[in-house]
Amino acid sequence: MNFKLKNDTFLRALLRQPTEYTPLWMMRQAGRYLPEYRETRKRAGSFLGLCKNPDYATEVTLQPLERFPLDAAILFSDILTVPDAMGLGLYFSEGEGPKFERPLKTEADIKALRVPDIGKELKYVTDAVTQIRKALDGRVPLIGFSGSPFTLSCYMVEGGGSDDYAKVKTLMYNEPKLMHHILEVTTQAVIAYLNAQIEAGAQAVMIFDSWGGVLSHAAFHEFSLAYTHRIVAGLIKEKDGVRIPSIVFTKGGGLWIESIADTGCDAVGLDWTIDIGNARQRVGDRVALQGNMDPAVLFASPDAIHAEVERILGSYGYGSGHVFNLGHGISQHTNPEHAAALVAAVHELSRKYH
Repeated sequence: MNFKLKNDTFLRALLRQPTEYTPLWMMRQAGRYLPEYRETRKRAGSFLGLCKNPDYATEVTLQPLERFPLDAAILFSDILTVPDAMGLGLYFSEGEGPKFERPLKTEADIKALRVPDIGKELKYVTDAVTQIRKALDGRVPLIGFSGSPFTLSCYMVEGGGSDDYAKVKTLMYNEPKLMHHILEVTTQAVIAYLNAQIEAGAQAVMIFDSWGGVLSHAAFHEFSLAYTHRIVAGLIKEKDGVRIPSIVFTKGGGLWIESIADTGCDAVGLDWTIDIGNARQRVGDRVALQGNMDPAVLFASPDAIHAEVERILGSYGYGSGHVFNLGHGISQHTNPEHAAALVAAVHELSRKYH
């Protein structure tokens, strides 16, 4: 599948090559803040109905690109497809978020965990990747993604989201061997899953370590980063003679960006709690940076959005290696016109830095 890319600014920025402006995309850009997404979701009957149907997944992946001149598309899926394929039984209860029917409760549950057959149990994802890539017709690159092993194991042990991570942390400190077993199996699954997405047409991949930031310094390095490192090492780095860059995003990971940069990834995603200029000084020219506007800025006026974009671009400074993004997913309560103001501001204001 070789559709010549009409806009490869995002990929060049990830590889720290010269660009004419700072590219951007938004985490959760295909989502509930868009009325057209809500419409498609209604037709699909449920969130999982959207994820598991390549036609719907393609439709919603493209929706934000029809509306805004974004520089990348991201596969519409969920990080929890992997534990679901491992047999934990993912479901969504109204207003409560994701849950698992069969969370990992006992040693026997943990020992029974196996790497799923990606080609069979996650075929709907790779089919969606191929279909989206075709539908994009080279307009912009397509990002594939996975949750990090630590983040996935939080859901697998807790049985859903958590405020205190008590179950997973208890397991981690009481039974580190069992915790490492979960992480080991999950790491193998994530490597196979991301590589399958690359084979299906993903042009960059991102690892979401959404909950890595809840760990202590020592625990982060042992139970999260060590496995992220293995995933990055296990990724396909080139396809059809083209580099496939990788991005690692740890929410709350600003303390550890040097260590994250050392995983061998091409870019480090930043949340909004760290100054991007400071981050750039700390990582030097080892990696590109992605981020890092507080998504809540989009609740403010277009003028305020403009000012915050200017501040972040100014903080990063001159040269390439910056992909503009939010520091976390866009809120479902965002006015789409404010998202449009963000995209316009980044494209307009960033040119003077290149």
